[in-house]
Amino acid sequence: MTMDLSTTYLGFTLPHPLMPGSSPLADDLDTVRRLEDAGAAAIVLRSLFEEQIVSDELATVRAWESPSHAHAEASSYMPEPEVFALGTHDYLEQVQKIKKAVRVPVIASLNGTTPENWIEYARLIEQAGADALEINVYELATDPLQSGEDVEDRTVAVVAAVRDAVKIPIAAKLSPFYSSLAHLARRLERTGANGLVLFNRFYQPDIDAENLEVEPRLYLSSPAELLLRLRWLAVLSGQLSVSFAASGGVHNALDAVKAVMAGAHAVQMVSVLLRRGPETLVRVRTELARWLEEHGYESLRQMQGSMSYGRGSDPAANERSNYMRILQSWRPEDA
Repeated sequence: MTMDLSTTYLGFTLPHPLMPGSSPLADDLDTVRRLEDAGAAAIVLRSLFEEQIVSDELATVRAWESPSHAHAEASSYMPEPEVFALGTHDYLEQVQKIKKAVRVPVIASLNGTTPENWIEYARLIEQAGADALEINVYELATDPLQSGEDVEDRTVAVVAAVRDAVKIPIAAKLSPFYSSLAHLARRLERTGANGLVLFNRFYQPDIDAENLEVEPRLYLSSPAELLLRLRWLAVLSGQLSVSFAASGGVHNALDAVKAVMAGAHAVQMVSVLLRRGPETLVRVRTELARWLEEHGYESLRQMQGSMSYGRGSDPAANERSNYMRILQSWRPEDA
């Protein structure tokens, strides 16, 4: 008997939960075709950035206005165009090309923090053929005058603006660094988000002590990062009715099993695919089916959410109880 790995994510019935996450993997059409051939359940594009869109708009304004009205201050924080792998028009063309090249759902991504005019690109992405849209929220709150509520309100406002702009499903890709993530998740659900992607990865800059410079570094994920995703998937999935995707730390079939047990409907993989190639999806899918069969499951849905905190227990009390138990039970031999 063939194991039933099917799942539903953002309203799409998928043959299994495995897909590439937002990354350079979708920049090249040949790689996209390899991903589909390897069985990717969907294709997720890298993000189009708010700053990128605004920069292009400012460039158009500067072309028509005199230098004295060139918005120098507004453009001073904008990255140079060559920083971005795909320009704004290139991005829309890439959505169209991928949509024509594959038969699986195509999920585009917008990265922004303010509900401004760049939201118009959500409509353009929808018109280009995207089946769904991730809103990748990356904001480091460094202003001591801004409260946690201010940060949450901006995130909700962005999702609300995108929801008003498009009819396709939308998923909010969040960081774990909100003062009340569960409250924010509930607000996003009520605002119209169809799914949540847990989590965005903040880059961790290093310091060059010799040259007194900040060194921007981006490290690929390790399986250790999955633990934070499992905790919040388990906390949220039993309390909300949106779709959930795990993103970060999934490197093998057992990682995927844990994510689905915690409540994930989709499992996004990036680092292991960048290291080992799209064909890794074939191995992980095969091993996922084998694990389910060996453990007596008839389908992936039977396992889905089985380790959710919210089913028959108080998530906060359960978390607190586990915290006390692990601290009290530690012994030197555990190290």
